[in-house]
Amino acid sequence: MFSKVLIANRGEIAVRIIAACRELGIATVAVHSAADRECLHARLADETVCIGPAESTGSYLNISSVMSAAQITGADAIHPGYGFLAENARFAEIVHECGLTFIGPPPEAIRLMGNKSQARRSVAASEVPILPGSDGPLGSSAEALELAAAIGYPVILKASAGGGGRGMRLAWDESELQRAYDTAWNEAERAFGDPTLYLEKYLESPRHVEFQILADRQGRVIHLGERECSVQRRHQKLIEESPSPALGPELRAEMGKAAVAAARAARYENAGTVEFLLDREGRFYFMEMNTRIQVEHPVTELVTGVDLVKEQLRIAAGKPVSMAKRTQVRPHGHAIEFRINAEDPRTFAPSPGRVSHLVMPGGPGVRVDSHLYAGYTVPPNYDSLVAKLLVHGRDRHEALVRGRRALAMLRVEGISTNAEMHQRILEDEDFQAGRIDTHFMERFLTA
Repeated sequence: MFSKVLIANRGEIAVRIIAACRELGIATVAVHSAADRECLHARLADETVCIGPAESTGSYLNISSVMSAAQITGADAIHPGYGFLAENARFAEIVHECGLTFIGPPPEAIRLMGNKSQARRSVAASEVPILPGSDGPLGSSAEALELAAAIGYPVILKASAGGGGRGMRLAWDESELQRAYDTAWNEAERAFGDPTLYLEKYLESPRHVEFQILADRQGRVIHLGERECSVQRRHQKLIEESPSPALGPELRAEMGKAAVAAARAARYENAGTVEFLLDREGRFYFMEMNTRIQVEHPVTELVTGVDLVKEQLRIAAGKPVSMAKRTQVRPHGHAIEFRINAEDPRTFAPSPGRVSHLVMPGGPGVRVDSHLYAGYTVPPNYDSLVAKLLVHGRDRHEALVRGRRALAMLRVEGISTNAEMHQRILEDEDFQAGRIDTHFMERFLTA
């Protein structure tokens, strides 16, 4: 096992990794920007290093600064968390070249699954269902028009190197597709430095269901069940739960088998997530694979009892997954995660500032992952996620009841959050009944 791990991230995920390292007896190094000197992860780690200014390009995304911090502190491994450098294949290569261990998948797997059009081809070869669309990157708008005519509208253009909804455009007819191609091409170039696009048939009201994967160097690949992630706004998830209200035992087994096949196709190692779209008829299609720990990983931890971050550390150290077989994972109960963002509840604009008063909920079946504390100033420079409020119950009904109770107990003063919006979602009849899809929030916000 490692003696010292540098955490190349900030906020709640850095705090979460510190907790796992402490349980395994591993020393930790926190890197932080000038804006994050008082962030909780910098206070909790055994050592801290300031790696640059508030702007993430000069700090958390600065590979030279991160590697320098690792070398001067004597770290022997780096955990990238999620976001920032977590899915940067070149960063993973540099970590290895410097004689350190990257706590994540091999660079080749990151690179393969990071290119969405290549990922489609890879999983299709393993007979994982994919949506009708282009076999690779589109060469021109004319090619997109020809393909769309063959598979039928609506279609969606996606950036090959994309994520977070950028470089993504929907087209309902030929005239829209021509405009969408130019817009998506330019956006992908600006956002990722790679303008290549691919095209897929668009599902109008799908669910977004993902499977948690663990894979070790000994060749074991297992899944730990699914998470329902359909409640999202502008392709950003807001609420995740497990199990999915839409899956029965047979469909769950079929999708889990496909998720494992996708991971094997990428020669995957460590923790990852295979994401699917599920249509109204119960047909599912591969969407993408996230080659990192997910924001919503605690949902799976609550229903399985498996510490995913500790599994990441063990696998990166060459140890096998703790569960040799899928049958050793016995999900129990129902878990729901609410992402608490520092934002105006009416406009969704970020709401940075000083937290003047804070009360975190507790009691049976409640977990909070956060870097907030009273007196902390939320900087304006980073993602607005400030806490993840999770509840676990014997079934979905009990989880919903505990969600109402926990959200009502949460008190964050000095900044605005979206907690009240989550409370309103819990009162929505469709959400209570599990009638959700990726357009749920559009309907909810306009009702």
